[in-house]
Amino acid sequence: MQAPSVGGVMLPRGNGQSVRLSRGASLTDFAEKINANPASLVAVMMNLGEMVTATQSVSDETLKLLADEMNYILEIVSPEEEDRELLESFDIEFGEDEGGEEFLVARPPVVTVMGHVDHGKTRLLDAIRKTNVVAGEAGGITQHIGAYQVTTEVNEEERKITFIDTPGHEAFTAMRARGAKSTDIAILVVAANDGVMPQTIEALNHAKAADVPIVVAVNKIDVEGADPTKVRGQLTEFGLVAEEYGGDTMFVDISAKQGLNIESLLEAVVLTADASLDLRANPEQDAQGIAIESHLDKGRGAVATVLVQRGTLRVGDTMVVGDAYGRVRAMLDDKGENVEEAGPSTPVLVLGLTNVPGAGDNFLVVDEDRTARQIAEKRAARERNVRFARKGVRFSLENLDEALKAGLVQELNLIIKGDASGSVEALESSLLQLDVGDEVDIRVLHRGVGAVTESDINLATGSDAIVIGFNVRAAGRAAQMADREGVDVRYYSVIYQAIEEIEAALKGMLKPEYEEVELGTAEIREIFRSSKLGNIAGVLVRSGEVKRNTKARLLRDGKVIAENLNISGLRRFKDDVTEIREGFEGGINLGNFNDIKIDDVIATYEMREKPRG
Repeated sequence: MQAPSVGGVMLPRGNGQSVRLSRGASLTDFAEKINANPASLVAVMMNLGEMVTATQSVSDETLKLLADEMNYILEIVSPEEEDRELLESFDIEFGEDEGGEEFLVARPPVVTVMGHVDHGKTRLLDAIRKTNVVAGEAGGITQHIGAYQVTTEVNEEERKITFIDTPGHEAFTAMRARGAKSTDIAILVVAANDGVMPQTIEALNHAKAADVPIVVAVNKIDVEGADPTKVRGQLTEFGLVAEEYGGDTMFVDISAKQGLNIESLLEAVVLTADASLDLRANPEQDAQGIAIESHLDKGRGAVATVLVQRGTLRVGDTMVVGDAYGRVRAMLDDKGENVEEAGPSTPVLVLGLTNVPGAGDNFLVVDEDRTARQIAEKRAARERNVRFARKGVRFSLENLDEALKAGLVQELNLIIKGDASGSVEALESSLLQLDVGDEVDIRVLHRGVGAVTESDINLATGSDAIVIGFNVRAAGRAAQMADREGVDVRYYSVIYQAIEEIEAALKGMLKPEYEEVELGTAEIREIFRSSKLGNIAGVLVRSGEVKRNTKARLLRDGKVIAENLNISGLRRFKDDVTEIREGFEGGINLGNFNDIKIDDVIATYEMREKPRG
C-alpha cells in the first residue's frame, strides 16, 4: 500500500507503529511525533473532509481518523498517566512514602459515612461532631463535602478518627466514590425500620470497589418498626456477615437522634482499623494528599479543604493542588482555629492558592514556587486543550428537541458553575450518565466555582452552550450579556431538578409555561431593627425597580442565601410605597426573614407566562 502523498510530497507511513498523544492534541503535536510537516497533515485532513488548523486542539475521534489514514496506531494517554509523567519530569514521586519502615508512624483512620438517603447519615455526623448541618441544606440533602477530626477513648487510650463528610443522595455517586478512594474505612448507615435500600447497595459496592473494610451502623433503633436483626440478615446476602454470626464485620445498633451508642461505633471503627489495616505514614517527608472541597471566599480568596495523607504540611510550604498552586498563607482546623502544621490523616483548610482546585485533586508540596507554577500551568494547559477540542451549535433547552429532529445538533454543550467544586463535579457526573439514546451526546465544556461571569457567557456564545448555575447567579453584567447574546442560563438549587429538566429536554418533553423575569436589584446599605416588623433593609436600588408583593431572593457574595422571599413592605422615608425605581433609596421588609447583612443584594422577580412559539 502506498504512503499518502500531498502536493507530491510523500508522507511517512506508520506501518502499524504506535503514536502516543494526550487528549486535545493538535496536528502539530502529531506531526512532531512522526517527523512530518504540520501543513501536510492539514491537507490530509482536508482530503478526509475535515477542516482543521495545524494548532487547533482536536477530538480523539479526529486524531484516530488521521492515524488510521497514515497507518499508525493511536494511543491516547490517560490524564492520570500524563500527570505521573509530568511529575516524574520534576523528579517527584506521588503516592509513595519515602524511606524505609523505620520512618513510618501510626496515623488515624480516615472514615467515610455512606448509605441510603434519609437513613440518617447527616444526623449521625451531627451526633459525632455535635453541630447541625441539616438546617442549611437545600432539599434536605448534604450538598458539599468537608472533613473533620474527632477523638475517642479505646482501651484507656485516646485515639483520633478523621471523617470525610460525603453527600448522600444518589446524584452524588461520583463524590461518594471519590470519598471511598481517599478512605480507610467506610461506615454503612442502614435504618433499622427501612432495611437495605438501592442506595445502600450502591454505597456498599463503592466501598468494596475501593477495597475498604466496612463497619455497619444500624440507625433508628428507637423508631417504631425497627428490626436490627433483619438488617443483619439482609446484609449477609451481600457478603457482610456480622461478628455475632461468625463473620468479621462489626455491626453497631445506634440512634443518631438520641445519641445512643455513638462511642461504641467510634470504638468499632478503631478496632476494625487495628485488626484489618496497617495505617502508617512518614510524617517527615514533603506533604502529599487530596483536596476534599474548595470554594471562593470573598475575604480570603481561593480556599481548599485538604486531607494530608503522608508527610507534614506547614504554613509557608509551596503546594500544587490540581491546576492551582501557591504558598500556604494560613491553615485552619475543623474548629476554625489557626494551626501551624498538619500531619498524616489531618484535614485542614488552606489559604493562599491562586485559584480554586477541583474536589478530588491531588496536592503535593514542592521546593520552589517556580516548580509549582510550571506543574500547575502544564495541568491547566492540558485541561484547556481538552476543552477546546469540543465543538457544538447554540440553542436553548426549549428548542433542543427541534434542533435534534432537524439534525442541526448531535450534542448538548454545558457550562456548569456552582458554589462548591464537589457539587459541580457531582452534577457533571450525573448529567454525563443520563441515558438519552444515541441521538445526542452531552459535553461539559467548562465547570467552575463562583458566580456565572461574562467569560462564561463568552464561552457559551462561541460554542452554543447552555449555562447551569447551581446555587450561584450571574455576576455583574453577565445576565444582560446572556440576554443580549441569547444564551440560555438556568439556575438550580437542588441537583436533581437540573438533572430532570435536562433529561426532559433531551427526550423532547420540556413544555415551558412560565418564565422568571427579573424586575430589579437592591443593595443593602443599612439594617434597621424594628420590634414590630423585624429587620428592615435600608437599600439603594441598583437596577430596574423593586415592587411590593413580588418574589425575591437574597444574594451574598454572588451566592444564593435564600429563595422564595416576599417583598412584604416598601418605604420611602416615612411613606409606604408600591415601588422604588433605580437610583433611589428606601426600606425593604422581607416578612419573617431576618438573616440580612450589609452588602447583600435583594433580587426581585416575577413569574410570567411564556408565549408558546
